Amino acid sequence: MTRKTVPFNKTGIGKLPNNAPATYRIQTAGGKTNYVGVAKRGRVRERIAEHLPGAKDYIPGAKVVVEQQPNIGTARGKEARAIRRGQPRYNRQGR
Repeated sequence: MTRKTVPFNKTGIGKLPNNAPATYRIQTAGGKTNYVGVAKRGRVRERIAEHLPGAKDYIPGAKVVVEQQPNIGTARGKEARAIRRGQPRYNRQGR
């Protein structure tokens, strides 16, 4: 489905599609993945904004890569595989 990369700030997040479940990766400026997450349809922007500085689940990063999925089950499976493969620093281990 659709894949989009935007700066990891309020302006960039506001440009993201919100009409389908999605997996997202918060990355450093060099492209290293710090965190992989999943968001339900209609909550993509809100969930990613929860990782901005000063928010409850802060994760450092420079850009966010969002990939829409056909359903939440597919998104969760893709998230689990990405965490297992890359072991991002800010994902809780043992998930």
